[in-house]
Amino acid sequence: MFNDEDLKAQLQRVLSSVEQLLPKAVGVIDWSRSWAANWRRHSFAGYLEPVDDLDPVQLEDLLGIDKQKQILEENTRQFIAGYPSNNVLLWGTRGTGKSTLVRALLNRYAETGLRMIQVDKDDLVYLSDIFSAIKGQDYRFILLCDDLSFEAGESSYKMLKSALDGSVYAAPEHVRFYVTSNRRYLLPEYETDNLGFKMVNNELHAGEGVEEKSSLADRFGLWVPFHLFTQDQYLELVQQIVARLSAENQLPPEWSEDLHAAAIKWSHDKSKRCGRTALQFSRYWVGQQLLKRG
Repeated sequence: MFNDEDLKAQLQRVLSSVEQLLPKAVGVIDWSRSWAANWRRHSFAGYLEPVDDLDPVQLEDLLGIDKQKQILEENTRQFIAGYPSNNVLLWGTRGTGKSTLVRALLNRYAETGLRMIQVDKDDLVYLSDIFSAIKGQDYRFILLCDDLSFEAGESSYKMLKSALDGSVYAAPEHVRFYVTSNRRYLLPEYETDNLGFKMVNNELHAGEGVEEKSSLADRFGLWVPFHLFTQDQYLELVQQIVARLSAENQLPPEWSEDLHAAAIKWSHDKSKRCGRTALQFSRYWVGQQLLKRG
């Protein structure tokens, strides 16, 4: 038999264990004050956690992707206005500005009712809970799934497919998916995929494997590709960023042979020419000039 003190101690241990399984207590998000939130999973449930410190990037800060900016901004303006608009797949090489562009759109249009919720791949199974959490809100929500890719058989793949397809877990009208990925079809592509093609009435048809791989990507109304820069595009971007950073730090504008050669070497060391590489080099170069001056 337990005495009162033993029983209290045991109950305390049980309650402490159960408490660790429960999500922390959070209030309802005030979307008039919070522009963005993350979905946080905790044991068997989850909750929306407001993001206080947003990336301050602006659309005009993103250089070398003017066509991509135009396509995505026009679709976002249609969405905010309540006009027909599309879910978007932004695909291409890492570091080319896909997710940064989405965050810049939030900064541009938050004052007109745009909001953003970032959802990790493993949390897509909670889409119905997320939709319930924002039901009845007057804002327009972008659900950002960043750096998304799937392996065969993942349950979150079918959940996203259902949400895009308008079936049981269809997204409400005030929600659009903006997904970034390094993979055009969000799934790995293998050489053996090409073996499934066959001729039907003198027309080439894809096999079942290829059809399955493209079926998810096909549900995005817009595909926005992001590619690596040519060397001239990369150097032009470096020149613009260096000029901006120099002006912000009261340095005289500079474009010398040494800077030109250093920028090219930096891109070779990184093995890619993209916006991220240009920004990283520009920060290094301007920082070095400030050290020399100081």
